[in-house]
Amino acid sequence: MLGEHRELHCIWVVLTQGKKGYSRHPETLRWRGCLKALYSRHAEQVSEMERRGYCHKSPLNRRMATGRAIQDKYIDTPRKQLKLLAAKKCECKVLRSRP
Repeated sequence: MLGEHRELHCIWVVLTQGKKGYSRHPETLRWRGCLKALYSRHAEQVSEMERRGYCHKSPLNRRMATGRAIQDKYIDTPRKQLKLLAAKKCECKVLRSRP
């Protein structure tokens, strides 16, 4: 969870400040034009962090949250992601609840 939070901030900086690092990475590219959705994902992460007892101190600038509010571009489809997790012998709840 903390790793994803750190990566989200990296993507946010690349997209909002034009930084070069990871600007051509597929995960960064899929968020282009979807800063509202990225902002929302960050809010979800913050809620989960706080639920787990972490103190969040790195807010995003809401005024920069432009573009699409929904992220529906995937590097791997949800179906493929489930197959990748299953291949890792993961006992994730999501795998047990879906065929």
